[in-house]
Amino acid sequence: MSTVIYPSPVFGPVQSRRLGVSLGINLLPADGKVCSFDCIYCECGWNPENKKNSGIPTKEIFEQALEKRLQELKGTADEPDSITFSGNGEPTLNPDFVDIIDITIRLRDLYLPNAKISVLTNGTTLHKKEIFDAISKIDNNIIKIDGGTYEMIKAINKPNVDFDLEKYINILQEFKGNLVIQTCFLRGEHKGVKIDNTTKEELSHWYEYIKRINPRKTMIYAIDRETPEKNLEKISQEELEHIAEPLRKLGYDIVCYGK
Repeated sequence: MSTVIYPSPVFGPVQSRRLGVSLGINLLPADGKVCSFDCIYCECGWNPENKKNSGIPTKEIFEQALEKRLQELKGTADEPDSITFSGNGEPTLNPDFVDIIDITIRLRDLYLPNAKISVLTNGTTLHKKEIFDAISKIDNNIIKIDGGTYEMIKAINKPNVDFDLEKYINILQEFKGNLVIQTCFLRGEHKGVKIDNTTKEELSHWYEYIKRINPRKTMIYAIDRETPEKNLEKISQEELEHIAEPLRKLGYDIVCYGK
């Protein structure tokens, strides 16, 4: 199994192909993954069957760690472009997530006001008003849609919570364009099931979602690191650009990350 497990609660900075110099935030255990999806391409590997772990950091522990790291980075060549919530699973599953966003905004404004705050989320908790409101406060709320049909999303993301695709799209529309959509395009096979979210059918639905949601930016990308499912194909930069073209012609901001 492929795993890249991150320290908790603060790590880096690291170089991100999408966000520049990125100070990583992991609100989940430092020794295991906690997620409401079990994506076949996740660099952190599969969700563990045995979920014993070192525990989820509290807002108090997080605040101390973030303030210390921002103090260390301020005025150095390593000042981050982004303070990025990602880590070992779905960051909004931390019970202190809402308060942690407020803490991050306050400390960012105090020490590194030019840094953006970014959250990479699968969106499965956005039906909770407090999570939706917290996500709406930040600079880069980067939210996942990895297919055009429920069947493909189920095959790729393997949700372990109730997931209604139409309700999900409706929730994303409530951002009124103040969000970033991210989509990983890939082909392959998982447990005998064909995986391909680049087909004409999948793309036709996906294009309609982007039109309905009208995000200020859409990031489409190919797998870049080792994946737990080995039978996956990396999509080329050229193909990503081809996927983006119909929406670009309509004026949508689509950025491709295939290299």
